[in-house]
Amino acid sequence: MRWLADVHVALRSGIADPEGQTIAGGLRALGHLTVDEVRAGKLLRIRFEAADAAAAEAAVSDMVRRLLANPVMEEAWWEVRSDVAAPVPERIG
Repeated sequence: MRWLADVHVALRSGIADPEGQTIAGGLRALGHLTVDEVRAGKLLRIRFEAADAAAAEAAVSDMVRRLLANPVMEEAWWEVRSDVAAPVPERIG
């Protein structure tokens, strides 16, 4: 069965985020003066095969633990769903 995982990876609280600070400054420069903080991260969308939901969850957990996130500096969370019902992402531009 095909699965789709959305894995979110972000720096842990307390870790400096220069990319987020730059984005926050840019938003304020564009007139969004109420922007207080931005934390940048990444979204990884992974399509893969697994026998069932439990095997899919275990596979994503292993991917995150072994490659996708550095547990010293980053935290990760994810959602796994059947690829059959995968929504088409909205695109800007």
